[in-house]
Amino acid sequence: MQSLALIENWPVPTAAAAVVRADGTVAGAHGPTGHRFPLASVSKPLAAYAALVAYEEGAVELDEPAGPDGSTVRHLLAHTSGLAFDEHRVTAAPGTRRLYSNAGFEVLGDHIAKATDIPFAEYLRQAVLEPLGMTSTALDGSPAKDGVSTVDDLVRFAAEVQAPRLLDPRTVLEAMSVVHPGLSGVLPGYGHQRPNDWGLGFEIRDGKSPHWTGSASSPRTFGHFGQSGTFLWIDPDARAACVALTDRAFGPWAVEVWPPFTDAVLAELRGRAH
Repeated sequence: MQSLALIENWPVPTAAAAVVRADGTVAGAHGPTGHRFPLASVSKPLAAYAALVAYEEGAVELDEPAGPDGSTVRHLLAHTSGLAFDEHRVTAAPGTRRLYSNAGFEVLGDHIAKATDIPFAEYLRQAVLEPLGMTSTALDGSPAKDGVSTVDDLVRFAAEVQAPRLLDPRTVLEAMSVVHPGLSGVLPGYGHQRPNDWGLGFEIRDGKSPHWTGSASSPRTFGHFGQSGTFLWIDPDARAACVALTDRAFGPWAVEVWPPFTDAVLAELRGRAH
């Protein structure tokens, strides 16, 4: 895919990207796709997927208490537990505001580790990484932000989310559907969004503006970006997903180059479909 070569123009030391279709075929790749990059918050969808495996295995229930009083596993996954961004401090009643929270994912990881009697990083490895052959991916610390992976591995994950084998497709459908609709909140790096829609561990594009995906991205697009200059989006309408990893911290450069890159990828996918 010629559009992927646009990463050559990004002001970053190293970048790699790939597109994988809903049928699991790789539509294109560019750059060092085997290079290991820090994921930052792109760790969250991986952690969420492991949490959903724990749910399907019966280790946890989505609506069981977890985190602050009145909060559940579902609240933690959807950033509605009321926990602050990076502190284990309650700033709102559960279900009333969309407060993007690293602390919430850390509490979630601890909750699953306790329920399964397996350290969360190991549970993630056994439940998600190993079955998908993601041998270059590891979680060395916080489930919210301390994952390391490659484009090649995240392509395997993006293929799984589009055609689930580890989870019931209905569970994935729930993960990409809005939890607690209508809640507003701050999307890190992009300011206040009304509404600020999220599913279970995945951010949902809907009509958000500004946004890190493209103007041509469907409202159903879901995924995550990370402060290490990384993103993964899945666009069900385009029947494709895109992974881009860099080693430059997120900033104005990413706000500028990511949306036109995504639009170019989508335009090329549409051209090939016709």
